[in-house]
Parts: sequence; C-alpha cells; structure tokens
Amino acid sequence: MAGLARGEVVLLENLRFHPGETMPDQAKKNPDGKLTAEQQKTHDGFVAALAGLGQVYVNDAFGTCHRKHASMFGLAKAIQGKGGPAVAGFLVEKEIKYLHEAVDSPTRPFVAILGGVKVSDKIKLIATLLEKVDRVLIGGAMAYTLLKAKGTPVGKSLVEEDQVEAMKSLLARAGEKVVLPADHVVTDDFDAGRPTTTDCDDIPSELMGMDIGPRTVRAFGEEIAKAKTIVWNGPMGVFEKEGYAAGTKAVARAVAKATQAGAVSVIGGGDSAAAVEQMGLKDQMTHVSTGGGASLTYLEGKAMPAIDVLDRK
Repeated sequence: MAGLARGEVVLLENLRFHPGETMPDQAKKNPDGKLTAEQQKTHDGFVAALAGLGQVYVNDAFGTCHRKHASMFGLAKAIQGKGGPAVAGFLVEKEIKYLHEAVDSPTRPFVAILGGVKVSDKIKLIATLLEKVDRVLIGGAMAYTLLKAKGTPVGKSLVEEDQVEAMKSLLARAGEKVVLPADHVVTDDFDAGRPTTTDCDDIPSELMGMDIGPRTVRAFGEEIAKAKTIVWNGPMGVFEKEGYAAGTKAVARAVAKATQAGAVSVIGGGDSAAAVEQMGLKDQMTHVSTGGGASLTYLEGKAMPAIDVLDRK
C-alpha cells in the first residue's frame, strides 16, 4: 500500500459498517435465495477493494467463521484467485484443535453440559452429542421443556410448547444419558419475588424455575468429577442476577476442579465463557472459545464456510 513503510500495519474500521460485508445474509431474505444484481455488485466490489490491500489472507476471527461474509469467505477466495495463500491464524487453529478433539476423539468419560434459554437452539447439538457422550447434563430454561416432555410439572417456567413432542422422542432415544434437574431455585416474580428452592423436580403451578437447585448441583458435580473430557455450552440459570447464579457458579467451579485433576474442558463461548471469566476461572479451563455461535455450529457438525475455504496445507 502506498505510504506504508516496512513493518507497519493498517487497521481498518469495523467491516460490518460496510453494506458489502454482510451482503451474503441478504440472499436468505430474497424470494429466490440469491442476491440481486445490485447486491452482488456491492458485495463483489467490496471484496475486490479488500483484496487489493494485500497478497496473503490470514483468518483469526473464529467468532465469525460460521458466517459467509465478504471478509470471511469472499476475500479468502479472491486472494487465492490471484495466487496467494489463505490460511488459519493461531487462534482459529487452537479453536479447531480443542473443539475437534473434544467431539471426535474424547478421553472418556465424556460429559457435555448444556444450558441456556431455548432447547430449539440446541436440538441439533443435543442429537449430535448423544452419539458421542457418556452423559449430557441439562440445566437452564431449556431444561423445563424437557421436563415437561417427561411429564414433570414445571409451573410457570419457560417452555417451548412446539418442542415438547420432539423432546419426548429425544428422551426416549437418550435413555440414561440425559440428566435433568432434580430440584430448582424458583420464584413467583422474576423482578420482585424472593428465590426459594423446591425439594423435588416438580415446580408448583404458581412458580417458575430460575436455576438448578442444590441437589442438582451435587448430582452434576459428581458427574463432572468423573469426567475426563467436558464440553460446556450455556448457563444453568439466570446467572446475571445474583439470586439465580449459584448453579452456574457451582458448575464452573466443578469444571475447573475436574480440569485441575486432568480433564480436558472446553467452554463453548457466549454466556458460559462470560460466566467463567466473571468468576475468575478462565485460566483454570483448558480452552474457552471466543465464539458462542461459531463453537455451537462447529460442535453440531455444520459447515463452517470461512474455515472450509482455507488452504489445506
């Protein structure tokens, strides 16, 4: 580049501010699933402008590797098109190493811990992991859909009614691999109610589940302590609010302790990563992913366009 001395670096503005960066997402919104001629021109022009800035492409942005954006996919192809290499950076290499090894060649017992709000967001992940793990520990709001599918009263807890039948089939297929909460931290009002704990997995009709209870914490902790490979994606409750954070904190401490005892622990980005960082436990985990959506996509076995396009060298 003109005016750039040897050893200097140019830092561009956030590329997502340019409409050409995310233009591939627009194709999904069009009736035929393709970009219009004008949209394609915007995308191609942006890719060409980026490609004119260098001869080598290095992708070290794992958090967006599940997206087919201009700088993640189109630019790599453009650099390759003019004879340059398109390669992974050290962070992307590390992410792939740990996520791949955790799922494809785990040391057993292999325990997956899943939480978060919607089971619909993780149906594919659960189905994929059931083929590979020894136990799946499920907490968070998504657990209430599974508990309802099991026939357990869940009160006013968040349930995805359209997923209940699918969860019945999944639980039948899973057998004893899936471990659900045995008790809960509940309330009658999220903003003003006081947290209380149930003594069983039933939740009274006037209450809603907000976190896993102490019996579940102990049961999950026992499974985690036996594990040699651990993958964790999603909190056990509304950990942002102190009254409902105990379950997530306890699981984080249990994973850290298991890691110190020799287990390989992979934290799948997003809220799980935020929780371990908030607790000061990040350095006690084997690997904390930098990409919530990207790590989820990788663990599900879906295509990762920005990784697939890179040179295999």
